[in-house]
Amino acid sequence: MSSDGEEAFIDGLREQSMEKVMTIKVAINGYGTIGKRVADAVDAQDDMEIIGVTKTRPSFGCDLAVRKGYPLYCTYNDAEKIAAFEPAGYTCHGGLNDLLAIADVVVDCSPGKVGAANKEAYVKAGVKYIFQGGEKHAMAGMSYTSSANHTENMNAAGTRVVSCNTTGLSRTLVPLYEHCGSLKVECTMIRRAADPGDSKKGPINAIKPVLKVPSHHGPDVMTVKPEIDINSMAVAVPTTLMHCHSIVAFLPQGHGLTTESVLEMWRSNPRIIIMNGGETNITTTAEVMEYARDIGRKWGDLHEIFVWEDGVKLDGDTLYYFQAIHQESDVIPENVDAIRALMGTEADWKTSVAKTDAAISAYNGL
Repeated sequence: MSSDGEEAFIDGLREQSMEKVMTIKVAINGYGTIGKRVADAVDAQDDMEIIGVTKTRPSFGCDLAVRKGYPLYCTYNDAEKIAAFEPAGYTCHGGLNDLLAIADVVVDCSPGKVGAANKEAYVKAGVKYIFQGGEKHAMAGMSYTSSANHTENMNAAGTRVVSCNTTGLSRTLVPLYEHCGSLKVECTMIRRAADPGDSKKGPINAIKPVLKVPSHHGPDVMTVKPEIDINSMAVAVPTTLMHCHSIVAFLPQGHGLTTESVLEMWRSNPRIIIMNGGETNITTTAEVMEYARDIGRKWGDLHEIFVWEDGVKLDGDTLYYFQAIHQESDVIPENVDAIRALMGTEADWKTSVAKTDAAISAYNGL
């Protein structure tokens, strides 16, 4: 072999070795509504692999994990609870500590308010950790959404991917803030009462105002973009499909924007879908969800937020608009981008987003 050929051969081996080193080993703690979606989104990426998912007990979710080829672990480390999987026909590879021992990062998708005990286990195991929006910002000391603060989360020990509503608000408000330099916002969350698979919650025949002002959504935006001055109110309504936001943004004088340029700004940013309701006949959240199913999205998910073009109006310095949020899925790709931030493998948020979204689309055959 010539010296040039030998050098190229060695370079090729080195690149292959680096690729293997950079494959991020991801554990999913809690394989439910969010966990199963995050697992598939991670599995789609060429720089990550799912090394295990946890369930508290044998259940239907175990069947799904087995079909996907994801190794099953028990949420607990109790030997009796681990052993309970075998009689139900499932191979359980161990408890949470066993899973953490082989992981680089754990995505915590367990029910809200149990994060404190879980974080203690993650820190002890020396793994990076990502919580969901059901936990408080103080749990991780950091919060994340790709458009707002990807860079600030680079190489952090852990973070919290903010809630579906906060994620949706960030996607349209952050570009406005970055253009204007300041922004004051009043918004009302018209919230779905429960996820489609949750039969325990209400209201059923009522509109339930959140009697705390502000609701947590506005302050939550400020955990990822504290420069945005935002206040929020919320009401729960008897639907399971989506959340809807009614937003009023007060722009500084001299902003130089028009209704059309605001729409163009949003179109140039990822994970925002803009459609004219009158032209498409997509005027309700039911039709938005039908659109997601029609285009072949798995589970009928819509990772993007949906903005009605004909519901956007800039009147002087005041911008009015509506947007819809699919609560089960808009945070899913954000978890993938958060993994890259924590692991320090991609510094540019738009590059990570493009990679994440392309891989998920290819994975789903779209």
